[in-house]
Amino acid sequence: MSTITVSNHPLIKHKISLLRDENTGTKDFRTLVSEIAMLMCYDALRDLPLELVSIKSPVAESMQPVLAGRKPAVVPILRAGLGMVGGILELLPSAKVGHIGLYRDEVTHEPHEYFCKLPDHIDERLVILPDPMLATGGSAVAAVDLIKKKGCKNIKFMCIIAAPEGLKVLKEAHPDIDIIVGCVDERLNERAYIVPGLGDAGDRIFGTL
Repeated sequence: MSTITVSNHPLIKHKISLLRDENTGTKDFRTLVSEIAMLMCYDALRDLPLELVSIKSPVAESMQPVLAGRKPAVVPILRAGLGMVGGILELLPSAKVGHIGLYRDEVTHEPHEYFCKLPDHIDERLVILPDPMLATGGSAVAAVDLIKKKGCKNIKFMCIIAAPEGLKVLKEAHPDIDIIVGCVDERLNERAYIVPGLGDAGDRIFGTL
């Protein structure tokens, strides 16, 4: 059964408030997204498996814990998910990185795939799937579908802001994945934008307003 974890960390709350501000420029917005992703990732990875290995310090040799198994994979949903990758890699510099490209039809709001490149042995890795916004849930569901088709069973979806509608859709479609959320907002509007939200995350990250 999946878990939905909504952050209550004051730093994450503070930084999300700064993200919302329409006066926050591209440079600061990009930095904030990366910082929030790093803070969220710290909590999301509390259950990483460990194994004991022999380590020789200047004083003595002993058995000490290190991460076990294959390195996790970070697979952002293009393009906005790219903004979260740097912060995650600050904590997991050895993680493998893949990409999933999806665009949303402006009329139907349905996702369409245009690119998918995943690391080798993806079925043996924990996959962290970052996307700043979870609106209708369509893109998130489609991305998880793609990863599961490759045999992956250990998936954590991470978003900064979610709409209740999107959370419901993702949880019902994939009840076996963990969902990590910075903040749950009020609702979607008629254009399927999150309210109050922060606008289009991709446009604000890449300065294409």
